[in-house]
Amino acid sequence: MKKNIIVGQSGGPTAVINASLYGVIKEGIISEDIDHVYGMINGIEGFLAGNYMDLTKDLSEEDLELLKLTPAAYLGSCRYKLPEDLSSDFYPDLFEKLQAMNIGYFFYIGGNDSMDTVSKLSSYAKQHSIDISFIGIPKTIDNDLVLTDHTPGYGSAAKYVAATIREIVLDASVYQQKAVTIVELMGRHAGWLTAASALARKYTGDNPLLIYLPESPFDFDQFTADVEKALEKTHAVVVCVSEGIRDANGTFICEHGDKARVDNFGHKMLTGSGKLLENYIRDKFGIKARSVELNVSQRCSGMISSAADVEEAVRSGKEGVKAALRGDTGVMIAFNRISNDPYTMECSTVDVSLVCNQEKSFPAEWITEHGTDISQEFIDYALPLIQGEPERKMEDGRPVYIYKKI
Repeated sequence: MKKNIIVGQSGGPTAVINASLYGVIKEGIISEDIDHVYGMINGIEGFLAGNYMDLTKDLSEEDLELLKLTPAAYLGSCRYKLPEDLSSDFYPDLFEKLQAMNIGYFFYIGGNDSMDTVSKLSSYAKQHSIDISFIGIPKTIDNDLVLTDHTPGYGSAAKYVAATIREIVLDASVYQQKAVTIVELMGRHAGWLTAASALARKYTGDNPLLIYLPESPFDFDQFTADVEKALEKTHAVVVCVSEGIRDANGTFICEHGDKARVDNFGHKMLTGSGKLLENYIRDKFGIKARSVELNVSQRCSGMISSAADVEEAVRSGKEGVKAALRGDTGVMIAFNRISNDPYTMECSTVDVSLVCNQEKSFPAEWITEHGTDISQEFIDYALPLIQGEPERKMEDGRPVYIYKKI
């Protein structure tokens, strides 16, 4: 008897999370073992409220091709933490809904917290001998999932950062007076995205002259000395910082100005590091200073997405379906790099319980110049991930994206 797929998207959106959804749908459609591919509207939270759609019926072939290159999360997302106690009434209610829809394969596209959802659901299914496969499809611009070389979404975000910082550097160099531009990038605990600002340089010694990651303690006295030295080299200094930079005591720099709020998962909502450092520079040096917070633009810019990232996102979705049809459950699709030149990688599966609630830090050996720069090893690692430009449909000078039919 044929079974159905249900797939959801969770956490922050990316430029390629829909490409992973595309991969799940395309692989599901061609399988003789699968009847329908359903999509949760707003993740597991929306599904519990009865919100889902039939992706095999509601999307045409043309829609699917648009979906592949549409940024953000077509199905909508959520940040919903499942109960720790597997004896909670939550689980029987959810599984009753899944079984009523003849779901045999459950896919969740997301990051650390999403993998926690996959882990809990697969554990509950095993405990109660329920024949549903639960597969995690990786997604995060933070690139902080363990047991995988990199994650879909990171390549496109890194490409956006490299391109945008390069343009900010050109803008900052227009005037002759001394000035410092602070660019704040996403990254609560891991500096992978901020490190991508090093890809903006056109030559050795080019801006951004200073790059600060959460993995290296931030010291204001050292920062002052770093800026003084940089201003001796050029009148226009560009500094890139992660939102989560912190001092030697572990206190977030943004908390030096105000207390950070907390989200539903207990994660501090970090904003303001760039603005705080802007004011610090202005007061300390008496020169022009400004800050730029790239904010959500860095995670959902479809126009500067990486073709390599899109194709790998599609592949992760397809490999997830193949793994489920093999009988795998409680696993996440992982990328294993074979070589940098030529760049090759292969997919595998890893135990999702070893992935969830873990974070992959930026390698300490790739941080140089007492915490202000990035090594060539990172450049070699990141360059293959930002290659290529997808062929996208345009209309009147604007990209054509798909919007969820309501």
